[in-house]
Amino acid sequence: MIIVLIGYMASGKTSIGKKLAEKLNYNFLDLDDFIEERENMSVTDVFKEKGEIYFRKQESQYLNRLLKSKNNTILSVGGGTPCYSGNIDVILSAKNVKSIYLKASLTTLVNKLMSKKATRPLIAHIETTEEMTAFIGKHLFERIQFYNQAEIKVSIDNKTKDDVVEDIILELF
Repeated sequence: MIIVLIGYMASGKTSIGKKLAEKLNYNFLDLDDFIEERENMSVTDVFKEKGEIYFRKQESQYLNRLLKSKNNTILSVGGGTPCYSGNIDVILSAKNVKSIYLKASLTTLVNKLMSKKATRPLIAHIETTEEMTAFIGKHLFERIQFYNQAEIKVSIDNKTKDDVVEDIILELF
């Protein structure tokens, strides 16, 4: 089985994905890391040098390839991945794939991202909590229709990573 973790940035897709992989004795793969390895540059640089259209096309191709070639893998995808190129349909229709939306409230996301914004090019320019709330609120509104199509939804609000992993395992098995 391949378990695809989707959700907004800072929802814990990578950190929870690694813990879940360890617990299930699965491999862990981050789609953005995979893209960086294949493109020989950071996702930020791919966006800057080749543009978002190029990035989204490559992202979709790599996602398709990974969903067909991997097994016993936790795959963490970028926050935008399900929202472009019909990727959510690809994830939902793939054989032996379960999709999980790591759901976080706007407050949780704002609190997490205010302290991490320097490492996130999309939000590095945001100065205040109010601006961050407005930005994430708008973004989440645009993306939630895709996220909500996931087969399983697990809240991360006020939970430890271990608690979220346990919730996922209970939902899966």
